[in-house]
Amino acid sequence: MNDQQNSTEVPRRQFVALSGAVGAAALLTGAASAGSAAADPGPVYGDTPVATCPTSPPGSGASPCPPAQFQPLCGRPTDNDPLWNDVQYCTTGKVPPPSQGKPDCLKTTPDYVVLHGKPENTHNYLLVPSCRITGIECPFLETSGVENYWNDAWENARSGGSVPVRYADIGLGINSQGARRLHQLHIHMAGIRPSTQRRLQELETMGRMATQPSHWNDPGNQAPISGPQGSGDRTYRILRLPDLQQNLFALLYRYVVVPSGLNMADQTLIVVPKMTAAGFAGSFYVLSSDTSLHGGTSTCDYLLVYT
Repeated sequence: MNDQQNSTEVPRRQFVALSGAVGAAALLTGAASAGSAAADPGPVYGDTPVATCPTSPPGSGASPCPPAQFQPLCGRPTDNDPLWNDVQYCTTGKVPPPSQGKPDCLKTTPDYVVLHGKPENTHNYLLVPSCRITGIECPFLETSGVENYWNDAWENARSGGSVPVRYADIGLGINSQGARRLHQLHIHMAGIRPSTQRRLQELETMGRMATQPSHWNDPGNQAPISGPQGSGDRTYRILRLPDLQQNLFALLYRYVVVPSGLNMADQTLIVVPKMTAAGFAGSFYVLSSDTSLHGGTSTCDYLLVYT
């Protein structure tokens, strides 16, 4: 499913405050001032254990879902988003509206489902939480209680995974709120161009990427990467990690969004496993971007290959 092809601009929702238990409204919206954030980025949601999460994924008590105080930003279980309807069909059997049709549930777990993207092929899938989570703007994603959806996506998409992406190079990505069409969080599991893989390895050799999350936002770790022919270069902040065990949403919020006074809803996040002729090389390139960067973008669709 290519969100960019059918994107509709979603009005940015403003909320004055949520529950005092989850901190100030400025933290929830990512609207901290650049000056104060540079001195002290403040707490990240991943630092605060979520002690009371009243809801759980359908059919499971294994992993918490966003509690009620997050619903203004994360959506309500009664919402009628088409992709959320698909999730409910896969996890509970609730039939979607006749106009929507039933999805192919390629894999269903207590924490997520895997569905076809559009167009349907062997290198275009979606990993979708079984919790009601609208998208990257949901602050619950930055807490310590959230499922590690990025690692789940990699374990499914990799060679030998449950729903492997049949493409020379794999890319995982999530679009910003304004660049997506469907409002249930979904990580694209798709192909990525060989030229993108080569470019990232060149930048690694040149030392043009962070190796610690605290340096992810440094200007020297920002670089242009070419998209499809004719689309030009886009600028991305690049971080190399040895694995996907850390909460990427929390890292993005703490080390990029807060220091720059940005909005989490405007971010795109892309993960590219490093590949060589021998296969997976044991590390990951994590790219972030938004339109505040010169030549930046708020969508992952310039780099991922769906067709």
